[in-house]
Amino acid sequence: MVADPPKGDPKRLAAAESIVNSVPALAPKEDPDAAGGSSCCSWNQVRRCLRANLLVLLTVAAVVAGVALGLGMSAAGDAVALDPSRMVAFAFPGELLLRMLRMIILPLVVCSLIGGAASLDPSALGRLGAWALLFFLVTTLLSSALGVSLALALQPGASLAAMNTSAEINPPQEEAQSKEVLDSFLDLLRNIFPSNLVSAAFRSYSTTYVKETVNGTEVKVRVGSEVEGMNILGLVVFAIVFGVCLRKLGPEGELLIRFFNSVNDATMVLVSWIMWYAPVGILFLVASKIVEMEDVGMLFASLGKYILCCLLGHAIHGLLVLPLIYFFFTRKNPYRFLWGIITALATAFGTSSSSATLPLMMKCVEKNGVSKHISRFILPIGATVNMDGAALFQCVAAVFIAQLNQQPLDFVKIITILVTATASSVGAAGIPAGGVLTLAIILEAVNLPVDISLILAVDWLVDRSCTVLNVEGDAFGAGLLQHYVDRKKCQSSVPELINVKSESSVAPLPEPIQEGNPLLKPYLPPAGDADTFEKESVM
Repeated sequence: MVADPPKGDPKRLAAAESIVNSVPALAPKEDPDAAGGSSCCSWNQVRRCLRANLLVLLTVAAVVAGVALGLGMSAAGDAVALDPSRMVAFAFPGELLLRMLRMIILPLVVCSLIGGAASLDPSALGRLGAWALLFFLVTTLLSSALGVSLALALQPGASLAAMNTSAEINPPQEEAQSKEVLDSFLDLLRNIFPSNLVSAAFRSYSTTYVKETVNGTEVKVRVGSEVEGMNILGLVVFAIVFGVCLRKLGPEGELLIRFFNSVNDATMVLVSWIMWYAPVGILFLVASKIVEMEDVGMLFASLGKYILCCLLGHAIHGLLVLPLIYFFFTRKNPYRFLWGIITALATAFGTSSSSATLPLMMKCVEKNGVSKHISRFILPIGATVNMDGAALFQCVAAVFIAQLNQQPLDFVKIITILVTATASSVGAAGIPAGGVLTLAIILEAVNLPVDISLILAVDWLVDRSCTVLNVEGDAFGAGLLQHYVDRKKCQSSVPELINVKSESSVAPLPEPIQEGNPLLKPYLPPAGDADTFEKESVM
């Protein structure tokens, strides 16, 4: 303690005040309270972080618990003891999850694509938006092709399918192999333009062959019929065209656009509710898969190869393909641009949501030299339209599931996967696990079973890598458009630098008034010289 100085001595009073003021700096009295406050603040931060990532933690815990339960039952010999009826009951919670995911495919496809296509007004976008959409379309197609190529090359599900060969799958395999390429292509076009939209919600067109004997010769006759399976491709094309037509109507179509947007928002709420049930369904799906497998090590090896395909494809597309496209058009170092958005990429990996990363990505690209009117115009469109990572993951997963079920993919089916993955990215939800919903759409398009239990088990990891690639593609698109705008500005000023010469009168001319072009400055002739003068370029 410091004694109070006499009131009449101002010098001692000032000295005492300085001493007293220095005491809290040396020995603060409220250290325990401050320490308690900091610990409380840190605990609140931890609790807030846990609450924000609760669904991810529950999903990971469900996967671990499902693996432990399945391995425990396999070690105890319960796989043999469980008869088929008990196995069905054991896998029933997981079956409910798959049925709920299939339930929302139809409203998700129609409403999201109509709303997404109607929000893209060509007159408002102009040439800048057209170039952006072209870039997003090309990069999504490239990522889809890369995903299919990696999955066909590495074959993550081939070894597991060879172990689980069953006689039930062989007849469809032979029938699919005997289908001619021309008929497959014509069926693809027929499904793009369905004759009945209602029947397209649960049936698709397919050409089959019937052997008939004509004049003692066995002839293969084509028979076209409707088969069970949603015609996703026809619904996708109709929804996109219908959305464009609603935008063309102008104010008269706004009411219907708001209706489909509201239905889409309600569907997203339903999706969020379903995802809270997902940990329970994933637990029993993983456990039942492990119980059914004779060689569990082969299952984990196939899943590891599937994760490797996805992560390797994301790395190739994000570190090679996109930077090469950026360098080819701008002749600038793409990795310096990539380093400038590293904070937004880290946020995308943590949140697993491209929509949540949008504000931070705007700040990062603006620090990289992108103007505000470009970043705030293009990045929201990219967050809705550009889904490079999700398209690559969906193509890998579709080929993986086809290999698991021993169903060959011909050229037409591969084209169908590429087109569906690219078209489904229009208006797709930028939320966690949004790619799994689109995967179910792609599986329906190529008549594959929507058995995504193994995909759901590792989606919490793959989905984060997808989000990083999605937002990276948006950022590179903004950088390319900024370069395009800068180049247009330079080209508009170049003609003023060529053959700019004006005739002057005999009398000396006054100093010309410039129109704000920094590349031009006047060159005045010497005094007494009444000849012509030229504008000289600073360049």
